[in-house]
Amino acid sequence: MMVSFFDQFASPLYLGIPLIAIAITLPWVLYPTPSSRWINNRLITVQGWLINRFTNQLMLPLNMGGHKWALLLVSLMIFLITINMLGLLPYTFTPTTQLSLNMGFAVPLWLATVIIGMRNQPTVALGHLLPEGTPIPLIPVLIIIETISLFIRPLALGVRLTANLTAGHLLIQLIATAVFVLLPMMPTVAILTATVLFLLTLLEVAVAMIQAYVFVLLLSLYLQKNV
Repeated sequence: MMVSFFDQFASPLYLGIPLIAIAITLPWVLYPTPSSRWINNRLITVQGWLINRFTNQLMLPLNMGGHKWALLLVSLMIFLITINMLGLLPYTFTPTTQLSLNMGFAVPLWLATVIIGMRNQPTVALGHLLPEGTPIPLIPVLIIIETISLFIRPLALGVRLTANLTAGHLLIQLIATAVFVLLPMMPTVAILTATVLFLLTLLEVAVAMIQAYVFVLLLSLYLQKNV
């Protein structure tokens, strides 16, 4: 039974071909194309308003040098939100439940922020490894601890996104299985369980959006320290 629960996180294959590429490419087809007209339809208007709000929120703590990342960070957030939301549909696959994919997003972007900091302001970037006013005997220990925490950041980004989505999908499947099992024996309990399942699904919709936002927000905070 537990094997079947975790089968939903296995990358699907068709004729030996992994379909994760299609799952990653499909969201780009669903986005409406921006129009050059002054008056747009409601969908494009709402899309533009949300993108502007997200961009202002992300770029607020950054200086002008960090604003060059606006397109990349906002595009990544919209992409992650779309993948997470589509993964909540029945009989679909969520690519962001794969740690390898999330690490593929986290490691290059984190490394880019570190490289930018070392290139533009190496003294300040290295100064983050040693807080000001540190006692001399603690200097070697603190440098080691700060270096480890620096290299753990991309791992924390990828694991956080993977763990939250995986846990939510497992809970939904477990409670849905309980509803089907209880329905012929205890209909009242099954209805109450189905209500919990509905509320949990709403919570997972919120988690799908919040986790994508947190992923990009943490990247912008890492960028803020290096720009």
